[in-house]
Amino acid sequence: MNKNTADETPVCCCIDVGSIIDNTDCIASYSRVFADKAQADDVLAALTAKAREVESEPCQITPRYTEVAGGVQLDIDFVFSCQAETMIFQLGLR
Repeated sequence: MNKNTADETPVCCCIDVGSIIDNTDCIASYSRVFADKAQADDVLAALTAKAREVESEPCQITPRYTEVAGGVQLDIDFVFSCQAETMIFQLGLR
């Protein structure tokens, strides 16, 4: 068996969850262009509500609006307290 950084069990091909979810990626980002700011605000409110459902500690939500050709670009960073919450949030948007 090859030696790598993950703690593997050769019998069942298992891997330690800590080698996958190590709390290094706690940010979920979102970016989209909308026809106007009102539409962007509606999506921001919906995504904020979803983030609030997942958080165990307050999620830091940072929206940025940019005027672009054809509308308004909304970029949002959601910073969760742990990577598991980030993953749950991202999977909930699919």
